[in-house]
Amino acid sequence: MKKFTTVEEMEYDSKRLKETACAVCIDTWETRAENQKNHCKFGEGGICCRICSMGPCRITPKAPKGICGADAAAIAGRNYLRSIVGGAAAHSDHGREIAYVLATASRDGAYQIKDEQKCISMAKEFDIETDGRDIYDIAHELGNKALLEYGKPFGTLTFLNRATKERQETWARNKIAPRSIDRECTEAMHMTHMGNTADATALIRQGLRTSLADGWGGSMMGTDFSDVLFGTPKPVNTEANLGVLDKDKVNIIVHGHDPALSEMIVLAAQMPEYTKRAQELGAKGINIVGLCCTSNEVAMRHGIPMAGNFLQQENAVLTGAVELIVADVQCIFPALGPLSKCFHTHFVTTSPKAVIPDSEFILFEPQNALENAKKIVSMAVENFVNRNNDLVFIPERKEKATVGYSCEAIIEELDGVTNSHVDLTGTYKPLIECLKSGVLRGAVGIVGCNNPRVRPDYSHISAMKELIKNDILVVVTGCSAQAAAKAGLLDKEARELCGDGLKRVCELVDIPPVLHMGSCVDISRIVLLASKVAEQWGIRIDQLPVIGCAPEWMSEKAVAIANYVVSTGLDTYLGIEPQVNGSDQMMQLITEGTRDMVGAGFVINTDIEKLTRAMIDGIEAKRAALGI
Repeated sequence: MKKFTTVEEMEYDSKRLKETACAVCIDTWETRAENQKNHCKFGEGGICCRICSMGPCRITPKAPKGICGADAAAIAGRNYLRSIVGGAAAHSDHGREIAYVLATASRDGAYQIKDEQKCISMAKEFDIETDGRDIYDIAHELGNKALLEYGKPFGTLTFLNRATKERQETWARNKIAPRSIDRECTEAMHMTHMGNTADATALIRQGLRTSLADGWGGSMMGTDFSDVLFGTPKPVNTEANLGVLDKDKVNIIVHGHDPALSEMIVLAAQMPEYTKRAQELGAKGINIVGLCCTSNEVAMRHGIPMAGNFLQQENAVLTGAVELIVADVQCIFPALGPLSKCFHTHFVTTSPKAVIPDSEFILFEPQNALENAKKIVSMAVENFVNRNNDLVFIPERKEKATVGYSCEAIIEELDGVTNSHVDLTGTYKPLIECLKSGVLRGAVGIVGCNNPRVRPDYSHISAMKELIKNDILVVVTGCSAQAAAKAGLLDKEARELCGDGLKRVCELVDIPPVLHMGSCVDISRIVLLASKVAEQWGIRIDQLPVIGCAPEWMSEKAVAIANYVVSTGLDTYLGIEPQVNGSDQMMQLITEGTRDMVGAGFVINTDIEKLTRAMIDGIEAKRAALGI
């Protein structure tokens, strides 16, 4: 049986790289986290308010209300809603940028249409005429109409029509169907301004609405327009972990979230003149690898290796073998600036939304995309000769991974094994039959970041291993996907870790037991998959033996994501406690209160073994309720 990389082995490599950090006198996230202890209890509980300048106000037994009279529930609720706004704004702005790129794509430009059929299909959703029209005319109108979703004055978001009829009715009944993306973010900020909403239930309701504007709006457009421009992912083989760096090549890391940047870097790096120049300087070629969600984007479309996830970004530079790291937006440590200066590494930022000290800024826009990508690749190549080989240490560990299971790819894979007398092709019905029969007990979407509050990657990996052992299929995105990749769980050989039922399914379909579905915006793929399975099964989505889990979440984006998954009707299990526990009312609302509105809520346990047991029990309870 294959030996899979363990968390302990990853930690050993990390410890070795910290020795390099000490040698160059630079701190890392571990030392900074230690210096931040102990955390503010008021902040942890969400009961510190600094929205106006009368305070800050903190809720205590002696001072149960702020100066304005807001209690713990009002303060925690406002803070919580503002976290959702921050996350929804970040992910939806990602989608906006991709829509702009789509609106400017051209046959002879840097950005071209790779999936014409998906472009046409989406255009029809927006009531755009497609017959007899040039695909680029269609794409431009689609991009422009999509941009109106951010600020249209009337109606609701177009993609809400993709949800099941029951879900649309649920959203309408509870008045949480999002109208436009920017409107929900703005209204939430207005509600939380001093002197406005102090009712926790109203704040939660707006939180659900704002999160849906992200999940069924901005994020979903970001996912689908990326597919149109760069190709809808299909299964492709790659590798993961720091061992993908190559000491004999020019190493370029793409980091962040926006595939508009990374696609151009990949394209430029493949041009013969840069490979030739690298060889002239003594390198064997150019090696592109990825970090964070940009890594997922280029891995699933090009097979580019994945160097690691959120808490691995400093380690990548600490190898001493990185000529250049280029980043766009989100999850980028400001620490990369001073760290890169301890080595020969160029640290390049490209977005005015993520301006970071000690970086080299090169503005990246659609009109100069390829030109600036060439400039960046050339910078990396010319920097190879400046590498200090005395500081180079690349851990050898890497794992094989199969990535790129879009909804379309999953259906195509299922079509390949359909042997029923009834034609089930083009549907999820083979998957549904596996769930009904009990061969598969259920499915879990595991998503989210790393968090220094817990042992990095451990919660992701241990939960996945226990779930697949119990015949529960796992789908992953974002940093969770890379945790799985580093542990070998995206390798088809990981089927040996499964229970008999899941193992049999994996053998028949020729898939790994943990399916990589993309970056964190691609959680929209997971909610679409669940919606279609419920629709084709003929049951409500909240009845499915399907749940979500974010075992190590840390960002505002994760708060928005978790809320739109709950709003979609899927119970969501959290391994990090949301910062609302200073209010019993808020804790009750997010765990039980939302069930009355949308049929789902949060289950929270910081003990990953207990959380995993709760997930298995939750799936079995849903099966029992269905009588299967």
